[in-house]
Amino acid sequence: MAALKRKGRQTKWGHKHLLGLRELSREEITYILDTAEGFEQISTRSVKKAPPLRGKVVVNLFFEDSTRTRNSFALAANRLSADIIEFTKKSSSVSKGETLLDTARNLEAMGIDIVVIRHEAGGVPKFLSRNIKACVVNAGDGYCEHPTQGLLDVYTIRKIKGSLDGLKIGIVGDIAHSRVARSDMWAMTKLGAEVILVGPPTLMPGEVGRLPVQVSYSLDEVIEQVDVINMLRIQFERLGGNPFPSIREYSHYFGLTVERMKKAKSDILVMHPGPINRGLEMESEVADGSNSVILEQVTNGLAVRMAVLFLVNQAAAMKV
Repeated sequence: MAALKRKGRQTKWGHKHLLGLRELSREEITYILDTAEGFEQISTRSVKKAPPLRGKVVVNLFFEDSTRTRNSFALAANRLSADIIEFTKKSSSVSKGETLLDTARNLEAMGIDIVVIRHEAGGVPKFLSRNIKACVVNAGDGYCEHPTQGLLDVYTIRKIKGSLDGLKIGIVGDIAHSRVARSDMWAMTKLGAEVILVGPPTLMPGEVGRLPVQVSYSLDEVIEQVDVINMLRIQFERLGGNPFPSIREYSHYFGLTVERMKKAKSDILVMHPGPINRGLEMESEVADGSNSVILEQVTNGLAVRMAVLFLVNQAAAMKV
């Protein structure tokens, strides 16, 4: 699968690492999505296996807790026939004082090919990519990016809407602490969507004025306009001070309720990266309602991550 064709154009993938979406072009993002389409049907087979990564070793190097992303990468690697090493900070030598780089180099000495890393510090994936020979895939770094979440979000939208060109998309909630919001913003705007960041001023990043987005401090002003709404998790573990007076007040002004949904377009897509704080970010009736594509996001994440693992490995092999 050296190249894929879409709409008469041909693009090649040449990146050994996936560190973020800001650095990628529209064509490169589209190429990943097109590749993911080809892997989707593997999960529907009676034997859910394909051989592209047979003989390769993928390590899940997670320094933060994760359920969806970690398991999705593990299953994606498994579907592509790779061997998988699961790393946990608590049971590793990091708890004894070993540095991140020493950990990565020791794993590399065992013959690993791809490192999937999540870390609480921004820039760690880029640091690793400059210091080890294995491919590096960013599974979330600090407040920077979560590229595969951004990819699966636009993949889900494109699959249902056909294209992101001309769509209005609202990203609502804790923008300041959200790496998902940043990856979504870059992917969505590059694919032709208009993005509106929505939330209280205390949860907006300081650099928001320099980003290619609109900003609103009122969900009620935005809900009637948007074709897609992505409700972000309030990251209580990252909040400092009191960014809003109370949970009840936040939910009142920025929660996606059944009543607010009555003002929205009938075909609006409701998204959430998970896990959901039900009753805070959205009511259960909305999360489980007919406009919700939250479970589709999870399903599509598997195909997207299979595509990413396949493409970085392919690029590495071509450079040998």
